[in-house]
Amino acid sequence: MDRIKIILEKYKNQEIGYDQVIEQLNLPDFDDLGFAKVDHARSTRTGFSEVIFGLGKTASQICKIAESILQRSNKLLITRVNMDVFNQIKSIAQDAKFHEDANCISVNRDETVLLNGITVVSAGTSDLNVVKEIEVTSEIMGYQSQLVLDVGVAGIHRLLSHVSILNESKVIIVVAGMDGALPAVVSGLVKVPVIAVPTSVGYGASFGGISALLTMLNSCASGVAVVNIDNGYGAADLACRIMNISDVVD
Repeated sequence: MDRIKIILEKYKNQEIGYDQVIEQLNLPDFDDLGFAKVDHARSTRTGFSEVIFGLGKTASQICKIAESILQRSNKLLITRVNMDVFNQIKSIAQDAKFHEDANCISVNRDETVLLNGITVVSAGTSDLNVVKEIEVTSEIMGYQSQLVLDVGVAGIHRLLSHVSILNESKVIIVVAGMDGALPAVVSGLVKVPVIAVPTSVGYGASFGGISALLTMLNSCASGVAVVNIDNGYGAADLACRIMNISDVVD
């Protein structure tokens, strides 16, 4: 629907003619760039356009994919990138923003009012880059995240002072490394779904986040879903889909 709305808006504003509307509506649902097939139908199927995972791609490849997406979408999100990539993206999208703490680039040409309901809880300051990836992703998908930072189990009283905020949430994302115990604690305090994000933060025996991942998968408290290590984007996407259901029900 996003692509169709853009085409019709351009026609309404007399930026394109009738024949161009027909031509663009008949374009295939993906753009074959040779090295990538950009999925332009994803927003119709899932509610949001294709997100570019920047790790492992060259700056040139990222720019070409981004340019293709922006031809048919008002929004763009690129994760796991640096300032060098951003400087090249600016050549095709002057309104692009670089979120340094999240290592993300975003373009948002929709003036949509952000909805509330998502709370992000982090165990420690070392988890902040994952938290910021969640925040940026949620925002471009239409939701404002409320942050509760540095409330790990080493000082549980810090978490308990925010219980009222947790109880007002519709979905909670909990980010933790080390022992990964925080999601189970949070889930035992609330009635809403908890999405657990293990991070790679920790000493040797944390095995790059595997210990936190296994702790979260073995949570005694129910209502906890677990995403992959450091996968802030995946957690945010899931939270937004839960919120979409919640908003329909409400």
